[in-house]
Amino acid sequence: MKHIPIILMIAVVSFIACAADPSADPKADAYPQGGTWKPISAVLSGVKLPKAAVDAITLRVSGADYEVTVGGERVPDRGTHKLDGSTTPKRITITSTNGPNKGKTFLGIYEVMDTNSMRVCYDLSGTEFPKEFNAPKGAQFYLVGYRRQSDSTPATPERK
Repeated sequence: MKHIPIILMIAVVSFIACAADPSADPKADAYPQGGTWKPISAVLSGVKLPKAAVDAITLRVSGADYEVTVGGERVPDRGTHKLDGSTTPKRITITSTNGPNKGKTFLGIYEVMDTNSMRVCYDLSGTEFPKEFNAPKGAQFYLVGYRRQSDSTPATPERK
């Protein structure tokens, strides 16, 4: 049970990273559009997360809104994201508006591999954008790879 808040925070950050940019060009390097995303691997502060923890997380993205759910948790994390594709690597700013991370802002970088996969690195302290896709021991960085679920349709996260 003591790992649930950490997993939930990771899930929230994960779903924000997957949020879609409706104005994005549909090129291979454009940010993926909305839908349901599942992490395929994750590292938190130098420690690889166990498969069960990774499998429990689901990210749903619709426009600039996101919702992260974690199996076994009753309250999802919801919020918005803002993308900055003018930098290298590209940046994402995630703002939680409802749920366990309400009021928190997470800074990250993202890279689109193809239309169905991407990776995101978040600074969970919210103090700086990561400079590279790495989550070393001692840093509050979370690195996650995502795969879009093929049977999903874009979800519309509810706002409360």
